This record gives sequence, structure tokens and C-alpha cells, in this order.
Amino acid sequence: MGDVGALCSGGGTPETLNSGDGRMLKVLGHLTRQCDGVRRRELMRVGGLSLFGGMSVPQLLEAAEKSAQPAAGKARSVIMFNLLGGPSHQDMFDLKPDAPLEIRGEFRPIDTSLPGLQICEHLPRTAQCMHRSALIRTVTHNYNAHNPLAMMTGFALGNNGQLRSLPTDPPDIGAVCQYLQRGPRDLPGAVCLPCYPGWGESSMYPGIQRPGPYGGYLGSQYDPLFSYCDPTFSRKADRPYYDPVWPLGEPQMPSLGEVPDLTVDRLERRRSVLEQLDQQFRSVDASGTVDRMHKFQQRAFSMLTTSKTRDAFDLSQESADIRDRYGRNLFGSSLLVARRLVEGGVPFVSVHAENFLPNGSFTYDMHENNFGLLKDFNLPVLDMAFPALVDDLSDRGLLDSTLIVVMGEMGRSPRVNSKAGRDHWPQCGFSLLCGGGIRPGTVYGATDKQAAYPTSNPVSPGDVVATIYQLLGIDPHMTVNDQTGRPFAVAHGGEPIWDVIG
Repeated sequence: MGDVGALCSGGGTPETLNSGDGRMLKVLGHLTRQCDGVRRRELMRVGGLSLFGGMSVPQLLEAAEKSAQPAAGKARSVIMFNLLGGPSHQDMFDLKPDAPLEIRGEFRPIDTSLPGLQICEHLPRTAQCMHRSALIRTVTHNYNAHNPLAMMTGFALGNNGQLRSLPTDPPDIGAVCQYLQRGPRDLPGAVCLPCYPGWGESSMYPGIQRPGPYGGYLGSQYDPLFSYCDPTFSRKADRPYYDPVWPLGEPQMPSLGEVPDLTVDRLERRRSVLEQLDQQFRSVDASGTVDRMHKFQQRAFSMLTTSKTRDAFDLSQESADIRDRYGRNLFGSSLLVARRLVEGGVPFVSVHAENFLPNGSFTYDMHENNFGLLKDFNLPVLDMAFPALVDDLSDRGLLDSTLIVVMGEMGRSPRVNSKAGRDHWPQCGFSLLCGGGIRPGTVYGATDKQAAYPTSNPVSPGDVVATIYQLLGIDPHMTVNDQTGRPFAVAHGGEPIWDVIG
């Protein structure tokens, strides 16, 4: 069978499962651009089982067990919110009010619930969560690339110009969780929301698929389940950087496959997403297909059709109050789906803020109008969704077992440029952790007067990743082999930051 993940990227064909009665169940991989005239959205909706990337379904669960039962960790699950683009640390969590104007910028600091700690005035709800959080102010590296590879794998020596995931990349935390068979057997071990990083830019930059949340050299069978989304915008943006428009909509679970006598358009016209799935599942099950499937095919089928997976994406089950608290935008809805997934036991969920081109809605790559974009677009989304997630998990008794990680791939330059923006600056950035065994009320590391460089306790991406592994009960020094058989530690030399672990 062909490699599903290679479809539209140089080779491969759709996987098919022969039902034994002449009917074929298609399984297509995650796509980044149009292929032979077929719309990306159509392929993802009807053939979008990128459950674990490009392996055949029998191989999905037939891999031999790699380890004994995992050690108990304080965190059962992780929700990682990746602020793609590089969030401005000195305008959010490390303000320098005594620095010159061209350094300190326009925002004022405010007190937080943690005595002695101040953060940005435009994060008032987040400020009330800081006594429950651990703030790392000194994440530093030299990987100047707009992708979450370093912060999701601990490997910070990648190619700065890399715009696609490669089989030679290291595996991310979610892939390692799946490799160790973490989580319930009828749920995916890792989920990526609302889509793969870079998908919002693919209309202008075909083929972009930013590396990070993939199985890498462990194999594409350890890729996450990628949801799809089709956001709407209230209007067309007039000027990028200066006219942001929030994306609306929800992440959706990909459907199992196209039933031959039911076309995509008919599915979309006739039923809601869940009703479409129900019909497909009943049709396939009634045909006897499942009975004739290889046992690993049966588990893969069960994993996608189980109500646990499907219900997690059904936000109609949530109250209007909860929906409003998270924010009815794409990222708030994605974090709410993430909560529902970890509630079911999924070990690792990543949510990626995204650039939308040419709609003019940008996230954190703010080379222009840094302060306007933060004040009117980025910070309101974060300040609504993050505290809502913290409170929601706490109310459900899940905060102690769920680690929340808010991060970006880099920080921004200390000096404001001529366009009121800040440029790339991987030399210093932040990570914000909450729940899941962290030591609440911790501020780790300090920076110089310009927030340009750490002056104490520098932290590498590997250290952050090692801390996450430690909290999950996974040895960060555990090795896995790359494609040439060389062993690499899963945290790439990083060490747990014991001062932020409770």
C-alpha cells in the first residue's frame, strides 16, 4: 500500500481497506494543497483519516509493544497551546517599565494574584491565574524558525528554513506518548487542533506544513490525529497586520471514509457532521466489513467511530456559558475540544494558533503593529481561553492531572522597529505552565534590563520538553533510534527543571 502521508507531496496513493464485498473504504492522508483539482477541504472532510499519518491501517496498531507499563506521573495528559509566530515576551510576561520607550513599548504592567509578579495590563484574567501557574522567563536557543519543532521535541538544531515535516525529524511528545501506548486503547494518543501548523498559509504558500507535531523518525504511524477546520471571517481584512479579523468556527474530526454511493456534496447538503458519520458507520458495519477486518484494522475503526472520540468534537453538548467563557472563536473552541479530549483520557493535545493568509488575520509574527495586534487580537483571545481552561479543568477535578503549556517558538526583539513591530528573537522567550504537577506560584529565571538575554537560569527547549516528560512519568533520557539506528534521548539532552516541579 502507498504512503498516505506522501499524497500530494511527491508520491503515494490513498490507502484502501478491502471490505471483501467489492466496497472500498478510503483513507487519505493530511494534505496541504490542492491535488489534481480536488479541494483540500473536501479531501480532509471525507478522506481525512490522518489518524497517525501515512502507514496502512493494519500497521497502525500492529507495531510491537516498545516498553513495559509506564511509570506513574503527576500529569495524565498535556494540553499545549502553541502561539505560533513568536509571542512578544517583554509585552506579555516580562515587562520592563523602566527601560527606554523603544524597548519597553506601550503597555503597562499590572499586579497579579502572585505577590510581586506583574504582567501585561491586557491580560487581566490571566493575571488572576498566576498563583496557580509556573512562569519560565528564560527559554533561549538559536533556532530562528517559525515552527514548533524545538518546543515540541526539544531539538533546537534544525534547519531554520524548513517549512515541511520530514521523516528525519525527531518525534514530538505526542508521538512518544503513542510509542509508549499511553492512554485508552479506543482513543488516539495524540490530537492536533485545529489543523496541522501552516495550513492557514497554504493558499499563498503551497506545500507549507510546519514541522513539530509528527512521529518523525519513529514513523508516521505515530503522527497525531489531525482535525480539520473551515473557519469563517466576519469580513475581509483590508490591511495585513493592521486589520485583524478573528477566525470563527470549530475543529472537526475527520470522517472515516467515503461510502461509494454517497458523494461529498450530498453528505454536506443532507446532514450535520455527526449524522454523516453515523450513516457511514452503520453502512460499513452492516456490510460485514468490520467482521472481516484484520484485528488491528478493527481497533483503528473502533478508535475513530467510538463515541468517546466523536463526542469530544461535539461542542453542542457544552453550555452556552462555557462556550462564551472560552470564546466563540476558532482557538477558544479548539481549547474546549482539547479539554473534552483529555477528559476522555487522550495523553497529548496540541492547539496551534495560526496565520491566515490572505485574510489578514495574523497571530504572533508581529513585525508591524505589534501593540495593536496584541491589544485588539492576540491577547484578548489568550486572556479569555487560558483562564477558562484552567477554571474548567479545576471545576472538573482535572487540573492536577492535566498539564497546560502555553509557549511560542521564540520571543521578539527587545527594540521596537520603525514599523512599531518587533522582530525575531529566539535568544529569549517564555513558557507558562499550569496544573499537572507543577509547583504553583513559581517564577523561574530572570532577564536583563531589555529582556534580551537570560541573566539567571537559562532554559533550553530540551529542558522544557524534559520537564513535560518528567511530569508525564516518562524518562526524558529514554532513547529511541533514528532512521539510521542511532539512539537519541527523547528530550535531546534536556534536563527537568526541578524548581518548577511540585
